[in-house]
Amino acid sequence: MGLLIAAVVLLVGYSTAYVASEEVRYLSRAGLEETRILSGRMPITRLARDSTAPDSLRAMAKLVVEVRGYAAGLGLQAKETYTSYSDVGRDTLLLVLTASPRNCLCPVTWRYPIAGRVPYKGYFDPEEGKRAAAKYSAKGFDVNLRPSGAFSTLGWFNDPLLSTALTRDSVELAALVFHEIAHNTIWVKGATDFNESFAQWVGYRAAEQFFMTHGDTLLAFRAADRWHDEQLLGDYYGLLLAKLDSLYALKLPPAQNDSGRVAVARWSADTLAGPLGQSLRTIRVSRFTERPINNAALLGVRLYRTELPLFDAWDAAFRGDLTRALYTLGALLEDAEGSEAFVRMQAMVKTIRPIVTTPAPPAVLP
Repeated sequence: MGLLIAAVVLLVGYSTAYVASEEVRYLSRAGLEETRILSGRMPITRLARDSTAPDSLRAMAKLVVEVRGYAAGLGLQAKETYTSYSDVGRDTLLLVLTASPRNCLCPVTWRYPIAGRVPYKGYFDPEEGKRAAAKYSAKGFDVNLRPSGAFSTLGWFNDPLLSTALTRDSVELAALVFHEIAHNTIWVKGATDFNESFAQWVGYRAAEQFFMTHGDTLLAFRAADRWHDEQLLGDYYGLLLAKLDSLYALKLPPAQNDSGRVAVARWSADTLAGPLGQSLRTIRVSRFTERPINNAALLGVRLYRTELPLFDAWDAAFRGDLTRALYTLGALLEDAEGSEAFVRMQAMVKTIRPIVTTPAPPAVLP
C-alpha cells in the first residue's frame, strides 16, 4: 500500500512536467510498471509449496529458493531479490533499445540516477519503444529493439522473479538468479560492459558450483560449457568489432561503407562455419551466420562478453574460490567508476596470481 501511495504522490507532483517532458512521461510509466509489479507479487517460498500451481512452476520456484540460499553462502548480496514472484500478464516485459551510427561503433547513451550513463534504454510501452527506434533509424542509425524478461533495480527494491523471465532450462534459470544478484553485490557506475560481463561470469560459474554441490554433474558440466561458449563468443565478437573499427576508421562514403559491412558479414559467416564455430558446445552457429552487420546489436551483445578471459584469470587466481574472489574484487572496486574497473582488475590479477596459485613446496621427509 505504501508503494501505491508513493506512486500517486509522485504522479501528482509531476503532473505539470508530465505534459511538458517526454523524459518525465517515460520515468512515470516506469514507476507505474514497477508499482504494478511489486503490488502483484507473492512470496516465492509460498509458490514453491503451492499444490495448486503447475508442477513446472513449483519446480522453478523451488530452484530459485535454493539458488538464493547458495548465493548468500557465496557472499553475494541476495538482499530481497527474487524472494517473491509476479505474473506480469504478458509474454514480454519490456523492449530494450540500443542505437549506434552506421559508420562508428559509438553507442547512444542515456543517463539515469544510481546506474549512471548506460548504452541502452528499456521501454515498458512497446509502441513508445518502436517510435524511439524509428526516430534513430530515420537519422541513419543502426537500431536494435529486443525483448527482455528481467531487469534489476540493484537491490533498491524487492525485485520479484517475473513470469517473463521463467525458463525450464535449469542452468539458465540458476544463472539468471546469480546474474541479477551479482548486480546487487558489485556495480561500477558508468561501466555497463564491466557490470554485465562480471554478472555473466558469476552467473555461470556460480551455477556450475551450485549444481555440482547438489550432486547434479550433468547440469554442472552444462553450466561450465555455457561459460566456455561465452568466452569463445567474446573472442569472436572482439575480432568482429576490430574489423569494423578498421573499416570505419577509413571514413568511407555511405555506399562504400555499406559494401565494407557486407564483406565483414561474409567474414563473420565464414569464421563461424570454421573451427571457432565448431568449438561451441551449447550454441547453434546457424543463429548467427545469416545476420547482417548491425552496430547497435553488436554493441548490445558485446556488453555481456567484454574481457571474459580476465574474469576467468581472476577465478583461477583464487583457485575457483568464488567467495574470496568476490570479496577481494568488491574491495578493489569500491570507489571505481567507468573504465577504472577493468584497469584495476588487470593490474591486480598479475600481482595475486603468483601468490595464490603457486603450489606449496613439497614436504621434506625425515
